[in-house]
Amino acid sequence: MAAPRGNSDGCGGAWFAALLLAAVALRPAEAVSEPTTVAFDVRPGGVVHSFSQNVGPGDKFTCTFTYASQGGTNEQWQMSLGTSEDHQHFTCIIWRPQGKSYLYFTQFKAEVHGAEIEYAMAYSKAAFERESDVPLKNEEFEVTKAAVAHRPGAFRAELSKLVIVAKEAHSEL
Repeated sequence: MAAPRGNSDGCGGAWFAALLLAAVALRPAEAVSEPTTVAFDVRPGGVVHSFSQNVGPGDKFTCTFTYASQGGTNEQWQMSLGTSEDHQHFTCIIWRPQGKSYLYFTQFKAEVHGAEIEYAMAYSKAAFERESDVPLKNEEFEVTKAAVAHRPGAFRAELSKLVIVAKEAHSEL
């Protein structure tokens, strides 16, 4: 499910995600905290690897990218995290800044802790220069409250970007 969670028309959450992502990109002081971007290597070899980062006061949100890939050599990727000023929402964007990855991913999963996913999308190609993002087909991945992951048997091994917008999880009393 690439559509926003809990939205029947499928547009409101996408609009919200676009608005929150624009706010992160533009960084107005009143809208979001300063985003944090960290570079990491995606390593081929078929072995499962993970990369995690925390954000928010007391590092209350965590985004973890777990994957296995084949072919080529290491690629430099980035993970960017930002929170809304009230620290109720956060974004996690994982991508290859050079656009398309040349690795073949046998699996991927991006998980959030401390929040529930409201919107997520996976892309086979990330925007680069004059080219646009190319989303995966909805049947290639699935979104739950806590993760966006490949669908075994349907995922075509191409991944270059993941976008997650999540809202602070509230525990029941």
